[in-house]
Amino acid sequence: MFNDISGHIEWARVAPDKVVVATADRVWLYQPSSGNSSDLFAQPMNVAGSVATTQKLLDTSIILAKRAVSSSRPPAFSLMLWIWRLAGQYHLTHSAPQLLEEAALRFAAAGRQTLAQWATEKAVEERGHDRLALLDIQSLGYDAQAVVEALVPPSAQVLMDYFTRSVQSPDPIGCVGYSYTMERLALTTGEEHIQAVEALLPSGIKATRFLHVHSGVGSDVEHVQETIEMVSGLSPEERTHIAVACYETALLRFSSSQEGYPTDEELQEVLKPLALHPQPQEEFESLLVR
Repeated sequence: MFNDISGHIEWARVAPDKVVVATADRVWLYQPSSGNSSDLFAQPMNVAGSVATTQKLLDTSIILAKRAVSSSRPPAFSLMLWIWRLAGQYHLTHSAPQLLEEAALRFAAAGRQTLAQWATEKAVEERGHDRLALLDIQSLGYDAQAVVEALVPPSAQVLMDYFTRSVQSPDPIGCVGYSYTMERLALTTGEEHIQAVEALLPSGIKATRFLHVHSGVGSDVEHVQETIEMVSGLSPEERTHIAVACYETALLRFSSSQEGYPTDEELQEVLKPLALHPQPQEEFESLLVR
């Protein structure tokens, strides 16, 4: 019954009991019947993609993962917790360019030029973002490199491991889903949240550079659209794998972010010996860009 609209519909089984079905106008969750060969959505997707349907497919995969995780209230936001999160962002972005370059080489070797070009461009876009997190930490009066060596949030480690496995698996296509999910979730951070963080900072301190770039007011908006346009032109099998990776990445992101928070007192104990004497802001920025 879907034959007349098959060119405008996409679907992907992102979990054993979850099939995301998307058209240009709507999206829904479908539970496939077992052993029914006439069940279209129980079969692998075999249709072309479009920007509208592919975006709904990937975004809904992310939303389903969020709904699958039991949410709990994170600890009250504080300056110490902001440094903790900056350390996590450093670790998430530090190895990204190298991993994306590796993915580009592997895609190219397999003759997948569209994906190779995407990964190459993404590696360039991500280069230097870890420096933004270092600069924010340094602005708060701490030895930034020492801080990120001392603080490795478990949530960041889990995501870093998944990203690495995706790139180094026999087919590195999962890294596209990982990258899209992380950038798509960054878009949910708006100006109001940025201002709330800035309100916690000491007067005159600028420590939201990383957040401005990785938010709904930064460059991730354009990057998300570029990735969707690229993915929509891939094969049905590739789009399915990317949707699954979106679901898995989001599942890790939301589940790991519910635990592992240290207390402010524990963070202060770690950070106290890493405090610096004031250093001119311009001097530090010049060191970073060398």
